Amino acid sequence: MHEMSLAMAAIDLAAEQATQRGFHRVTALWLEIGSFSCVDQSTIAFCFEAAAKGTVVEGARLHFQHKTAEGWCYDCSKTVQLSERGQPCPDCGGYKLRVAQGDSLRITDIEVS
Repeated sequence: MHEMSLAMAAIDLAAEQATQRGFHRVTALWLEIGSFSCVDQSTIAFCFEAAAKGTVVEGARLHFQHKTAEGWCYDCSKTVQLSERGQPCPDCGGYKLRVAQGDSLRITDIEVS
């Protein structure tokens, strides 16, 4: 379950940023989940709640933003949207694609008090 380590890393980062800036509590966190990230939203929410206990992040609301995967096609030199790994380019049908975005999990915003 890699979601636990991802949740713990997000908690550590949010807590560190809040305390460095003199805040005592993180009230909300926005996470962007890429469609190729292999992160399950409900699992990371569960892990986040469990791992945040006793930290400045405990009780923070999670907001999820979903990011569509995009790839760069070497055959037609275009950025294209991808729905699954290994699919051909939707424009030219070529298979020389590099995932350009949508394979990560990242914090986009932190709300503090």
